[in-house]
Amino acid sequence: MESLIIPNPDSIPVSWGWFQFLLLLTFPLHLLAMNAMLGGLAIAVVEHVRGGPMRRELAHRIAIALPLVIAFVVNLGVAPLLFVQVLYGQFMYSSSILMGAFWILIIPVLIVAYYGAYLYDFRFAKLGTAGPWVALVVFLLLTLIGFFFSNNMLLMVLPERFGEYFAHRGGTLLVFNHPEFWPRFLHMVLGAFAIGGLFVGLLGRFYKKTKPELAAHAEQVGLSSFFILTLVNVLIGFWYFLALPEDLRKIFMGGNTGATIVFAVSLLLSAGALWAAFRKRFWLTFYHAIGLVVLMTFMRAWLRTAYLQDVFTLDQLQVLPQYSPMIFFFVTLVAGLVCIGWLIKKTGEALAVRSEG
Repeated sequence: MESLIIPNPDSIPVSWGWFQFLLLLTFPLHLLAMNAMLGGLAIAVVEHVRGGPMRRELAHRIAIALPLVIAFVVNLGVAPLLFVQVLYGQFMYSSSILMGAFWILIIPVLIVAYYGAYLYDFRFAKLGTAGPWVALVVFLLLTLIGFFFSNNMLLMVLPERFGEYFAHRGGTLLVFNHPEFWPRFLHMVLGAFAIGGLFVGLLGRFYKKTKPELAAHAEQVGLSSFFILTLVNVLIGFWYFLALPEDLRKIFMGGNTGATIVFAVSLLLSAGALWAAFRKRFWLTFYHAIGLVVLMTFMRAWLRTAYLQDVFTLDQLQVLPQYSPMIFFFVTLVAGLVCIGWLIKKTGEALAVRSEG
């Protein structure tokens, strides 16, 4: 098979540790928003199809929140995507080009899905029986975007497969035939469904004073969904773990102390989240789940590093000091987080007012 030469990495303005820190800081926020989007929408489809005044009402409330959640997913995804490109640009830019025909499709697919989300929200009543179908199409389009992202994130750590470009010269190289892909992708999707259940429960809290029955129903649906899907996802997670090459599994089994500790704590958090969900302890479940998502991003970073260690390590990045952009970024990050907090507060107030109307 013909091979491709991996480009040299670009220089960076500060030590790579800063970018790794920022990646681990911002990526969980994107994941949580993405989980709320996919999982919440899946529950909306099921509730809408099952029918009944309370289920239909819950589906409508999820529809109202959906466009805003998609906006958070997109905007919170920009920073971690850029940080990955800074740290592993020579691999990610290459993989993006190799699957370019699909990678470029993400933009039009997202536009159509976004339009569908607004349609599902503002035309909820008028859509009638077509409503669940609109929501299902939006869900499938958003899942398709996740499928493309999963392909790219896996392809970028498999430079030995870059040479397959010569059999896919149109930018159509995908790696869904790789042993790790399907358990990895399903683990992500089922995790999104589970965390999305907690988002639905959290959404119900906005209506606790105005619509207590709806709030109780949302919490019950959310906790039940989280419990069942997390149980299934534990099995998928073990499948994913066994699908990894043996040398990569070993870093979580004593080969790397930090990775092993994080893996063990993740298992404990999973058990704790399941116990809390079973006992209907919403906030305890919620905090366990957030901690689990954060630790999963650490494990993902260790796995990415291990995949590429034979061809590249982060300490190979050349530093050409330039600190002002980093200082400006931290200032704008803090300001942005304050604005987001204010927006979430105002959104909760608006949702409560809209429910009264």
